[in-house]
Amino acid sequence: MTIHDKFRLDGKSALITGASRGIGLAAAKALSEAGADVTLTALSSEETSAAAAAIRAEGRKATSHVLDVREVKEFSQFVEAHGPFDVLVNNAGINRLAHCLDVSPVYFDDVMSTNTRGSFFLAQAVAKDLVARQRPGSIITMSSQMGVVGGVQRAAYCASKHAVEGYTKAMAIELGPHGIRVNTICPTFVETELTRPFFEDADFKASVLSKIKLGRIGLPDEVAGAVLYLASDASSLVTGSALKVDGGWTAE
Repeated sequence: MTIHDKFRLDGKSALITGASRGIGLAAAKALSEAGADVTLTALSSEETSAAAAAIRAEGRKATSHVLDVREVKEFSQFVEAHGPFDVLVNNAGINRLAHCLDVSPVYFDDVMSTNTRGSFFLAQAVAKDLVARQRPGSIITMSSQMGVVGGVQRAAYCASKHAVEGYTKAMAIELGPHGIRVNTICPTFVETELTRPFFEDADFKASVLSKIKLGRIGLPDEVAGAVLYLASDASSLVTGSALKVDGGWTAE
């Protein structure tokens, strides 16, 4: 098998959350192009259905479902009914800004329920199914550079992503004997439909660019490349790792 062949995902099934747009959609496209059958989930029925249809129009296999990662029981039942999933891309998440002195319990719980609680139990559901079937797999959770460092107005968000880094390492230890690899990806600021309005603020954009050593905002496809690597056998010895796609933000 050549290195190129190791990036192929033919015969594998991948579940991607938050897949209707942005990084999630780019990841779904990349995995399908590598041969995986992809299942796209998000909160928006129309967008998710259109995204899956576009992939099918290219001659590849894709289905879509409206699911909320905060609904642990519902998602667990979904995995049980539609699995096994050889690859999980735990991408759904929220990022809300507030000074640490202004974070309320409701605000904090909202961020943690999606970014940490939801992603943890979805990873658990996929892993349980794989273990029961004695299948290896790759679990990839979208963390952030803020899972490695801190940031202004991001106390709750940082808490959620630092927690993701912690459970990922623990899961990697416990699931390694089953051949299930567990990793995170830590992107910097990436231009998507949701983040684009922030960059209209010249001061904010200048502040961000001053910390990205490559001097530019990231693109969804650049993160999708990291997803493909971790999903494939090209990364067969990689587990418990945080792959930084941050343009050098955390280098200092």
